[in-house]
Amino acid sequence: MTREQYQTVKEVADLLKVSEASVRGWIKDGQLRAIEVGKGWRIADSDLDAFLCSHSTRAKDVSGTDGEASQGDKSEHEGKP
Repeated sequence: MTREQYQTVKEVADLLKVSEASVRGWIKDGQLRAIEVGKGWRIADSDLDAFLCSHSTRAKDVSGTDGEASQGDKSEHEGKP
């Protein structure tokens, strides 16, 4: 069995450079899994990783090869000499 590492709300907030209230809000909303230990919450590293992955964004395709932009350009010029 692998031992998980756990972080406090403050440690996660400091790591992500957000307020502790933001981290508690994510826990309350069910976006970030945590366990209650005594009067505080603990977040497993694997749960924090999953949270960050689910909130990540992809880089915008600026090459002009993305489907929407090139299709829009084609349809505007179709039928024109």
